[in-house]
Amino acid sequence: MATANRPLTPCLDLSAVFLIIGLVVVIASVIGGYMMHHGKVGVLWQPTEFIIILGAGIGSMIMANPPAVLKAIAAGVMGLLKPNPFDKKAYGELLQVLFQIFNKARKDGLVGLESHIEDPEKSDIFSKYPGFMHHHHAVSLLADTLKVLLTGTIEDHNLAEILDLDLDQHHHESALVPNAIAGVGDAMPAFGIVAAVLGVIITMGAIGGPPAEIGAKVAAALVGTFVGILLCYGFFGPVAKAIEMRNSSEHAYLMCVKTALLSFARGDAPMTAVEFARRNIEPGDRPTFAELEELAKAAKAA
Repeated sequence: MATANRPLTPCLDLSAVFLIIGLVVVIASVIGGYMMHHGKVGVLWQPTEFIIILGAGIGSMIMANPPAVLKAIAAGVMGLLKPNPFDKKAYGELLQVLFQIFNKARKDGLVGLESHIEDPEKSDIFSKYPGFMHHHHAVSLLADTLKVLLTGTIEDHNLAEILDLDLDQHHHESALVPNAIAGVGDAMPAFGIVAAVLGVIITMGAIGGPPAEIGAKVAAALVGTFVGILLCYGFFGPVAKAIEMRNSSEHAYLMCVKTALLSFARGDAPMTAVEFARRNIEPGDRPTFAELEELAKAAKAA
């Protein structure tokens, strides 16, 4: 059951499929219901309203966030179309690398880990687990904490505090992306009103013209309000929540590493430390104890 050579699957997983299905259902329900009321779809096509609303939203996002967060927003949105990397197989690989590292430390002492934790990229242990190496923060959390343990100058409660600080900072950083998207989403109805007001201003300038022309301008103005509300609750809000849930998966993965490190630091055997980590995994992704034993055997063989 070794998972060390498991490739990263490029296809869509169920979460990405349901995200797309949800967006399609939102659009189909709104447009379909509108057409069932004998509404004309062509009236909804108002490019100038879209430019005003989306342009204002994107501009406000650029003003409110530094380049690093903007880059993370793009990566986070595109990441929703990829499989969740924190699945049962990923946890199996994590348990393997933890067991092998702890087992190495038990045999050779923490000094035996020095070459591995100083440069994980060149480690013959870490290199066997490309899936784990893909999660850079987890690698840093494990390697940096083992470096601290190697100094032999830290007590258990201080180690727990260090790990909590690290995880809190990572959680704060990861929350910037969904918060930024949700913030712009919350502003969409207001930007829709801005577009509608501008449409009303244009309509006022056409007072005295043909009723059909005035009616078309009023309809175009109201489309702005409609689009702003739809973007807020039908697109930006759900996307922000989906990214937040993906971030929660990563946080749970890091908590698994933390649990194993605390167990190992207080002197538990490698298998015991890994078992503590296994119990910290959500039931849906948690390997059974029998599977853990097979993973440990595969790690020893590796």
